[in-house]
Amino acid sequence: MPVCTWLPKTRRSPAGGLAQALLWCVAAVAAPAGATPEIFREADVVLGEQLLKEHACAACHIRRVGGDGSAIYRPQGRIGTPAALRGMVDLCSVELKLSLFPEEVTAVAAVLNRDHYRFGMTPKPRPQP
Repeated sequence: MPVCTWLPKTRRSPAGGLAQALLWCVAAVAAPAGATPEIFREADVVLGEQLLKEHACAACHIRRVGGDGSAIYRPQGRIGTPAALRGMVDLCSVELKLSLFPEEVTAVAAVLNRDHYRFGMTPKPRPQP
C-alpha cells in the first residue's frame, strides 16, 4: 500500500481535499510496467484534455515556473505515485475553485500521467542530440 507524504502540512486544506486525496492514495494499486495505473483505467482522457484547455492549466503553470510551463512536471520531484498526481490535480481544483467532479480530476490526472509522468507506463524515448 502506498505511503502518501507528498502534501506538506502547510498546504493541507480543511475543506476535504486532503481527505479525498488520502482516500485515493490508499486505493491506489501499483500497476505492472507498461500498464495504465488502476486509478486511471476508467478515466476519460478526452474529457481530461478538454478540461486542461478549458481551465488554461498550461497558462497557470507558465506563470508559476516560467518557460513553457512544463518544468512543473517533475516525475522525480514530490509527485511520486499516481495517487499523488491525482491528489495534486485535486488540490489545484480546490485552490483555484474549479469545482471539478472526482471523475474530472481523475481524467485530468490521467492525461498528465500519459503525457508527462508515465507512472506504470514505458518511459518515452529521449531524443538524441
